[in-house]
Amino acid sequence: MAETKNTGLSAIAVEQVTLYSEYLERDVMIDLYLPLASYHNGQLPLLLINDGQDLPKMRFDEMLDELISTEAIEPLVCIGIHCGPERKMEYGTAFSADFKGRGAKAGLYTKFIFEELLPFIRKAYDMPSFRHKSFAGFSLGGLSALDIVWNHASEFNQVGIFSGSLWWRRKAYDEGYEDEQDRLMHLQVRKGVFHPWLRFFVECGKQDETADRNENGIIDSIDDALDLIVELKAKGYTDQHIQYLELEEGKHDVATWAEAFPVFLKWGWGRVIKN
Repeated sequence: MAETKNTGLSAIAVEQVTLYSEYLERDVMIDLYLPLASYHNGQLPLLLINDGQDLPKMRFDEMLDELISTEAIEPLVCIGIHCGPERKMEYGTAFSADFKGRGAKAGLYTKFIFEELLPFIRKAYDMPSFRHKSFAGFSLGGLSALDIVWNHASEFNQVGIFSGSLWWRRKAYDEGYEDEQDRLMHLQVRKGVFHPWLRFFVECGKQDETADRNENGIIDSIDDALDLIVELKAKGYTDQHIQYLELEEGKHDVATWAEAFPVFLKWGWGRVIKN
């Protein structure tokens, strides 16, 4: 049964439900941010968000409510998917675990999304289809979102990556690691194909971390993000497809992602102002 959350909102309703996953063998808590009928007419876009448990910390409900009610963005359905106790196993890249075996359940998490979560939303909320679908996430959840979108491009049109764990690698640094060959997401992009409808929002903070493995004066998270963009552009993507946001004071925390998320929402679903 759905539990109604914040009732002081004008443009959206918020409900929380628990869905049992056969694939993950656990209950999955999800928060649904649903535009009220008065704010939409017809088919809606859908945004899935990993690490949905972080959304209340950034007052996402109030953020989304204000953006929709002021018509800064078009109405959309947002689904915050709470992570489970095996987050580091369920998130990652489905085609390969990392050098420590983390991400071994990423394929099962992908099956949960397509075969359990989406069918549940369509049936329980009478939404047989969506105008288009997007996926976003924070840190390792951002890597997971990108991995799922990249490998199921026919299902999505946008992805949001906030402080993404793009360092995810198949070799340890002391085991002959090479940037060009061992970062798992970069490798997938290099071996993948161009899907002209896909769009990418990539956020990094200059204080995201302190590590600098190649000692070039740029922290690894920014290096990895910029290298991902290089790989995407080598495939044919352009600045029309990619939005890069680098925050001077940005850190690897919810406060930074809360600052960046409205920028992402306006980029992806902003209304065109007509004079």
